[in-house]
Amino acid sequence: MEDTVYEAVTIPRSQIRKMTYDDRTFHIFVSIPDVTPPPSGFPVIYVLDANSVFGTMTEAIRLQSQAPEKTGVYPAIVVGIGYPTEAPFHPSRYYDFTHVVPASELPAHPRGGEWPEMGGAEGFLSFIDDTVKPAIEKDLPVDRTRQTIFGHSLGGLLVLHALLTRPHAYQCYIAGSPSIHWNESVLSEEERRLPSLLTDDMRIRALLTVGELENDGRFAVNVKAQAMAKRLSAMGNGQIEASFRQFPDENHTSVLHVLISHAIRFASKPPAR
Repeated sequence: MEDTVYEAVTIPRSQIRKMTYDDRTFHIFVSIPDVTPPPSGFPVIYVLDANSVFGTMTEAIRLQSQAPEKTGVYPAIVVGIGYPTEAPFHPSRYYDFTHVVPASELPAHPRGGEWPEMGGAEGFLSFIDDTVKPAIEKDLPVDRTRQTIFGHSLGGLLVLHALLTRPHAYQCYIAGSPSIHWNESVLSEEERRLPSLLTDDMRIRALLTVGELENDGRFAVNVKAQAMAKRLSAMGNGQIEASFRQFPDENHTSVLHVLISHAIRFASKPPAR
């Protein structure tokens, strides 16, 4: 009997690039639509925790963009910032997605241990803005007026940090199940300073979401996320259009796939005027 030869499954028109930051190697997952780009270039979605969601988002766009008149989803470049691991999540996300806060503000560790080192959010956002984005824009037809950043849980927290401190960096911010309780005091101070960063020409859309089953009373993520969306929409001279959505019958993990399908439609909407 001849030996059976198996081939690895790959995602069409996708690649992994390796980039270094802070003496660490990151895997940058990139997928490119298989259609001719519009004159202005493709919209681009920057995805945190790429090891867990890049494939799902890429395939969702590839499928749904076949009939945009029905789905509301158009071709887009997906750029996932991930780690050299086959696991869905890497421990470094605790450092990369957070600011330093007193231990008294952190939730209890579910296994009674100590949380990993934290506090790298500002540097990590700079890595994306100063290294990842220029490399992508150099090689691919990107529409710089249609840039989205997407994150879930601690990734959603980092999206909020980006919105509150770098409102000029993206036009669309999607924060799924954001861990507001994790850095709440930092977020409050950043939110207080945000109006000074807004300019009249900015048009920003933001989406904050949770799963219905996440509302177990511990962190009030639904109440806090909805309240933040309302405050953001009332800020400045209407530069921010923020909305909140709660997905029925979904928990903190299961909500990801529903969120991704909704997020790619949200990111596909024309820029706010």
